[in-house]
Amino acid sequence: MSRTLTHLDEKGEARMVDVGDKAHTQRVAVAESRLVMQPETLELILSGGHKKGDVLATARIAGIMAAKRTGDLIPMCHPLMLTKVKVELTPEPEHHAVRITAECAVTGQTGVEMEALTAASVAALTLYDMCKAVDRGMVIEQTRLLEKRGGKSGHWQAGEA
Repeated sequence: MSRTLTHLDEKGEARMVDVGDKAHTQRVAVAESRLVMQPETLELILSGGHKKGDVLATARIAGIMAAKRTGDLIPMCHPLMLTKVKVELTPEPEHHAVRITAECAVTGQTGVEMEALTAASVAALTLYDMCKAVDRGMVIEQTRLLEKRGGKSGHWQAGEA
């Protein structure tokens, strides 16, 4: 694993990394986030009784849209033509939570870790926003990269949380 920060130039100043000489390869990243809430809030979401409608579907769409705009949101992040964005929201009733998993893919010269992390984060934030009127104490936690495949560094997978 490299111990060098890649977004710094020889003067130590921030820059966008030049990926022009890198090969175009299939690259995939999977990230997750989790929103923990009161049991009643999760029940409201699952029953479909929320006055804002299907908040899980709205959060899924928000995550997909955010992944596509990551280059506009994260400084020095390359704008990518994503070939796949999949956002899943899985209720975890035993933990009074919703787990958000985002998978992004591209055939390109740089990875999609930031796109997957952005998708998971924005989906969690959207769900929080839509439910905050009934539960301001919700907590977004465990936002992390789960897996990345492809590119020069190959395959990486996180250990258990």
